[in-house]
Amino acid sequence: MKTNLLPGPLDHTFTAPIGVDVKGELWSCVEMPGSAEFFGTKKAIRVDATIDGIELSNIGLMVTGKGGHMLSLSAKLRKQLGKDFGDKVTINLARRLT
Repeated sequence: MKTNLLPGPLDHTFTAPIGVDVKGELWSCVEMPGSAEFFGTKKAIRVDATIDGIELSNIGLMVTGKGGHMLSLSAKLRKQLGKDFGDKVTINLARRLT
């Protein structure tokens, strides 16, 4: 049984650009490739993660409406990262909480 299907430790890293098209609007989110298969669900989940080395606890991965998951990046976090729409960030998922 894949351990990433249940709450517990993870070590999964991916790099993706900031900006997800949601019904014609660009949202300041990063989409995780293959997330529904990785997590075994198309429902929202919560994780601990780092984004370009900045630790974030208990953050939500929202559903995209296309069967995947996306992580929202606030303007404050984007400023802290020195990144904006179109820039790539590296995300490491450390723990699945739900």
